[in-house]
Amino acid sequence: MAAPAPLTDPASRPASPPRRPATDPQAPSGVSRLVAVLLAVVGGLVTDAAFPDRGWWPAAFAGVALLFVALRRDDARWGALVGLAWGLAFFLPHLYWANEATDTVPWVALSVMEACFVAVLGAGWVWARRWPWLRARPAAQAVAFAVAFVGVEQARTEVPFGGFPWGRLAFSQAASPLGRAAWLGGEVLVSLLVALVGSLLAVAAVALWRARTRAAGGTDADGTDADGTDGGARRGRPSRFLVPASLLAAAALVAAPLLVPLDDRAQSGTLEVGAVQGNVAEPGLGSFANRAEVLDNHLDGTLALLDQVEPGGLDVVLWPENGSDLDPQEARDVAAAIDDAATEVDAPILVGAQEFPATGGRYNVALLWEPGTGVVDRYAKQHPAPFGEYMPMRSFLRLFSDQVDRVTIDMIPGTETGVVDLDAERLGRTVPLGVVICFEVAYEELVRDAVTSGAEVLVVPTNNASFGYTAESTQQLAMSQLRAIATGRATVQVSTVGVSGVIAPDGELLQRTGLFTADQLVASLPLRTDLTPAVRAGAVPAAVVGAAALALLACGVVAGVRERRQVSARAVCQDGGEPA
Repeated sequence: MAAPAPLTDPASRPASPPRRPATDPQAPSGVSRLVAVLLAVVGGLVTDAAFPDRGWWPAAFAGVALLFVALRRDDARWGALVGLAWGLAFFLPHLYWANEATDTVPWVALSVMEACFVAVLGAGWVWARRWPWLRARPAAQAVAFAVAFVGVEQARTEVPFGGFPWGRLAFSQAASPLGRAAWLGGEVLVSLLVALVGSLLAVAAVALWRARTRAAGGTDADGTDADGTDGGARRGRPSRFLVPASLLAAAALVAAPLLVPLDDRAQSGTLEVGAVQGNVAEPGLGSFANRAEVLDNHLDGTLALLDQVEPGGLDVVLWPENGSDLDPQEARDVAAAIDDAATEVDAPILVGAQEFPATGGRYNVALLWEPGTGVVDRYAKQHPAPFGEYMPMRSFLRLFSDQVDRVTIDMIPGTETGVVDLDAERLGRTVPLGVVICFEVAYEELVRDAVTSGAEVLVVPTNNASFGYTAESTQQLAMSQLRAIATGRATVQVSTVGVSGVIAPDGELLQRTGLFTADQLVASLPLRTDLTPAVRAGAVPAAVVGAAALALLACGVVAGVRERRQVSARAVCQDGGEPA
């Protein structure tokens, strides 16, 4: 029998796993899995609290910070799960109005679809962070995470079905100093600042926690020793200045937009407007069940304006979306009633109605009705809401819910920019009104197109009757405020049931109504012609952020692949072979 090999023979030693480099992306890191999920869920709920109705805008910073910390584990699949948890915790309560308007299945389906984008963010961030240059620089991570967050946010505003921008971080900041930054870079810049402030707070919190761990002589949860090293290799020990620098930077970012020179002065006269909120008999799906009831309410509200102004004292009367539940171009009695009301107040009426062309389908329109003449201009909604105004994949979705058949006639998108030309006799000229109908206010490019086409004031006719006493209408009002700042245009949101509001060009809410009440607003709106930097920039901010997010992901993927090959090569060498 052969003698046993000596203990010094390398072949006799048990195989040991290859030693991972200090920057190995598979090294254990971050908080425990249970804590990560809890942080994500709390983060999503806290972020929702930043939006109306509660409107605690600083909560958006905390929500982003919690997501940043929850994503510290270095596993892309786990990152996706954490992102999904944050997304569901945010979108389910934030979009609860969809349950009120439809049913549980559509509400949950919409929320899950939007949450999947945050899941993509979670996985993508894990990969992006594997870029060694980024991993060693916490401050750079804060910037990178903000870019990634807004890049994904921008993606969901564009796809699928034309996107769904609801819940963008920017829409939580209409009343905060950060909202003023919309004048410079629109919603993209505002969202980016919110995400960056949250990321900086997270970096400061993590650095404080690691400092306490080192002081106790222990090991961080990310595998580093108390001195910030792993096996003698540096692992990015935080600088002693990181915490105060991060906090100061966050505070500066919040305060800096106060220096933005918002201007609400009239540049080309003022427009005297009356807005009519007619109300409905009952909230919910039966709001338009009785023929002409909503029309009659808005006719009565139009005449009620004469309690505040004399006939001829208004340049235009604004009605909401579906202010007339019948098409005055087809129903003679409706046309006569609207014309009588316009004649009484001696002003044109912008009437919200539906058109049913002979070729099929329907248009959601705002019709400018001149007394004694009829329709002199119109705008047809360009971006009908999928699943609400038209039903994609109808036969497939019917397998899950019969609510798809509530949309009996699909809405057709209009093709013209949202500008209605008002002949303002008092001013002696034509005033272009920028019109975006209902959910269109969430789409920045539609508003921007109206302003670049000459709109001197913005009108947002909307119908919130189906959403009951939820926060949908106040969420929409916050969007209108942000649009006013970004475009430098006075804005009127006029709803069938509320909330309606008059907004100054600097975003200040001057007047507002309550929900499910009949009310009228009278205001003198400053007309403005200057283009803000945000309008001039167009889609550039969105394109830059999107490209930067993709570049970050690419750098992380390349770095991750290289590190895996290095680990594999070391393993082959330790086994006595040659690396491939």
